[in-house]
Amino acid sequence: MSMSTMGREKDERLWSYIAIRTLVNTISHPIEYAKVLMQIGHEPSAPREARTLLGKPALVLPNIFQYVRYIKNVDGFSGCYRGFVPKLCAYTVSAVAIEKVSESNYFLKYFPEDETRKEEDIDDLPDDERKEAYIKELAKDIVCRIVGIVASHPLDVITLRTMAQFVGGETKYNGIFGSIREIYHENGLLGYYAGLVPRLIANVATLVLVSSSTYFINKYLIRDKDLRGCTSATMTFLATTVTYPFLVVYHCMAVNDCGLAAGVPPRMPIYANWVDCWRHLSSINDLKRGSSFIWRYYRGPQEIINGHLVALNKSHYYKQVS
Repeated sequence: MSMSTMGREKDERLWSYIAIRTLVNTISHPIEYAKVLMQIGHEPSAPREARTLLGKPALVLPNIFQYVRYIKNVDGFSGCYRGFVPKLCAYTVSAVAIEKVSESNYFLKYFPEDETRKEEDIDDLPDDERKEAYIKELAKDIVCRIVGIVASHPLDVITLRTMAQFVGGETKYNGIFGSIREIYHENGLLGYYAGLVPRLIANVATLVLVSSSTYFINKYLIRDKDLRGCTSATMTFLATTVTYPFLVVYHCMAVNDCGLAAGVPPRMPIYANWVDCWRHLSSINDLKRGSSFIWRYYRGPQEIINGHLVALNKSHYYKQVS
């Protein structure tokens, strides 16, 4: 097969991937949008008194579908697609950056492609070769993921700030080029990479957890070749659950002190850095907010007063929830 033919096939795969992701993002964007608002701490209504599946008293928050309906009621159907354009641009930039770096001579010098071995055959290799192959694939994935994140991060920040405008009804971040100017005006050059560190930690940690756990499970626990194909997907789900708090911190830091109501008191403290944000969210048991779509329980300060479970508001006064 000629180099030009291989190049065309890679380009076709790249743009097919981008097209599929565009379709998926079009369908899922309203839900992802509502999830971001949950992660930065915005709730459309106060928690209401209810009971858990086990019958214990609890304070519940609107589920993801109620949240999307609330957004639609406020902004209309088109309002459910705030941040959609910069989000697609971010995915495209990330995919192209990953493709280009993986094809670069410098990258191929350290990670030469082995055309004689298929990915699904790695688990059939001898132990030493299998371990080496897993490490090599992990290193390649980490390098590519970091490049994709760094290249697309400014567009992701624009996406998050465009979404966060819903909280205060602002229009400061309007359009990609206008948002680029606004970020520089508010935060300078560092604003384009707000929240980058926890995002990198989340992604790299996920890759390491998935690769290492898949290697050991397939080596010591699973002998059936068909079942081995499910290991990576299962471990990815579990690993993203473990690293989820880093994404919450990343989203909070991306909008923190950016000139929007969502990123300043009383809705959000001004954080010195992402570690400060982590400590604060940990202290109020909010590192997992937005992780559940259906059963969402209020985890903040609460007390039982006169037989009713009530939430403690931000001013530290008791507030009965109707």
